[in-house]
Amino acid sequence: MKIIVTVKQVPKTHEVRINPKTGTLVREGVPSVINPEDKNAIEEALRIRESHDPVEVTALSMGPPQAEAALREALAMGVDRAILVSDRAFAGADTLATSYILSVAIKKIRKYDLILCGRQATDGDTGQVGPQLAEILGLPQATFAEEIGVQGKVVTVKSRFDSVMRTVEMKMPALIAVSGRINRPRFKTMNGVLRAFRDKEVILWTEKDLKPNPMRIGINGSPTWVRKTFVPKHSRDGLVIEKQPTDIAEDFMNYLLEKALIRL
Repeated sequence: MKIIVTVKQVPKTHEVRINPKTGTLVREGVPSVINPEDKNAIEEALRIRESHDPVEVTALSMGPPQAEAALREALAMGVDRAILVSDRAFAGADTLATSYILSVAIKKIRKYDLILCGRQATDGDTGQVGPQLAEILGLPQATFAEEIGVQGKVVTVKSRFDSVMRTVEMKMPALIAVSGRINRPRFKTMNGVLRAFRDKEVILWTEKDLKPNPMRIGINGSPTWVRKTFVPKHSRDGLVIEKQPTDIAEDFMNYLLEKALIRL
């Protein structure tokens, strides 16, 4: 069995800053990590490999050259090989253009049974790349996966939608977008880190290697345009009362009366 895991490098969420003049994300000096749910996808691929033999796990990422760090981390976790798709021609890609480039890379890989990806990325929160990728490749898909079982050429997926748990069976090849609830990613070992940097390589594919349709990549292939990103401004000040519960209730009632928000 051959499994491909798509990986995205994202800024650490709590450290993201926005330039007040340009409205764009400030990425300079901000540490980057593997998108959390992509890490869950890596872990799930490794768990499938541990219970089925033989299995090869490939990590695939599209991004700038520094995204190699995310793939090195994936190698340190235990994936068998890593491929970075990177070229200036891909810059400015929205989710559709990104999905297209990933699909071209996957077609170049050729042989695969299962594609795993995170449900969504923390920097965009769209949750679109997985489903779009499945549509482009013509694959059956399941999202919000919390449990995956593989039996022969059939994969069973359990997904939670609010209070409903849905179970679907799909013939492979198939694509599954996993939820963060599916597992707890393993820690990297010292030996894993050594192997990732000493014994393994990150394969680089550029536009020349993939030969994609130039009208479907980068800005040309991106129908979505982000005009502005900004942090909402609060127009009202909050009231914080730090006292005993009985005193808080009295102060809060007096505040409501003072502002004429209630009448007795």
